[in-house]
Amino acid sequence: MRTSSESPWAAVAAAGVTVVLWASAFVSIRSAGAAYSPGALALGRLLAGVLVLGVICLVRRVGWPARAAWPGILCSGVLWFGAYMVALNWGEREVDAGTAAMLVNVGPILMALLGGWLLGEGLPRRLLAGMGVSFAGAVVVGVSVSGSGSGHASVLGVVLCLLAAVSYAGGVVAQKPALKHAGALQVTFYGCLVGAVACLPFAGVLVSEAARAPLSATLNMVYLGVFPTALAFTTWAFALARTTAGKMGATTYVVPMLVVLMSWVALGEVPGIITLAGGALCLAGVAVSRRTGSEPAATPAAGAGSR
Repeated sequence: MRTSSESPWAAVAAAGVTVVLWASAFVSIRSAGAAYSPGALALGRLLAGVLVLGVICLVRRVGWPARAAWPGILCSGVLWFGAYMVALNWGEREVDAGTAAMLVNVGPILMALLGGWLLGEGLPRRLLAGMGVSFAGAVVVGVSVSGSGSGHASVLGVVLCLLAAVSYAGGVVAQKPALKHAGALQVTFYGCLVGAVACLPFAGVLVSEAARAPLSATLNMVYLGVFPTALAFTTWAFALARTTAGKMGATTYVVPMLVVLMSWVALGEVPGIITLAGGALCLAGVAVSRRTGSEPAATPAAGAGSR
């Protein structure tokens, strides 16, 4: 629960940590995916996340979540921690990191729509406008990267990344009600644990691939579990508990721009003018969407529970 002494910028800072680490995940997945298959990589990442989060929960003496939180934890664990990671890992074997980031960012559109419908968050006009601007920027980034000559795309990869986007959106919308009955750390740890259990059928493949994988790939997998999973999913849940699913979803439109910049540093891919212009549009859309507080909803029905 949010306390009266808590800074209003706490959620913004937490969201910032999340998007930076999630952007780095797209690059790490491309690297680790050369040695690990999609299911094995997802399970290894989740096991590393469970280990770190479990230790933190023990130190902080975090208890069992309330019964009312479990439907959201189970649903988000299967959809977001499980299905999303497997689909994204598989998709990034078929498309480059920048294109994958753009395609996954269809998710926030679905998230805002589901949040307005199922959670009563409404669809404020500024949120819709910001989503439109940011999505246009994400498309520009994705098109410029996929057409740069260094990337590649396939129909299968596009479908898998869109499937990841659907799983992502469904998981976030399911997680939001759970945060009313449990803390961010509780929801993240048990959701990660549920996702790991769902991915246990890949355990045999993980063991065999780990035995012959290069150290760099295994370190990337561990990094994915510790930072983009354990840390970033917790900061995400912290921020989500203090704002709407629609606003949080729009914030992740910054990710494609960051992915391109990180790919530039890590892989030597220099972003072009069009890519940078698309990134600027992503930031502009986020700025618009974050100012939805006083704006009326798009329709009276949707505005009933808007905040």
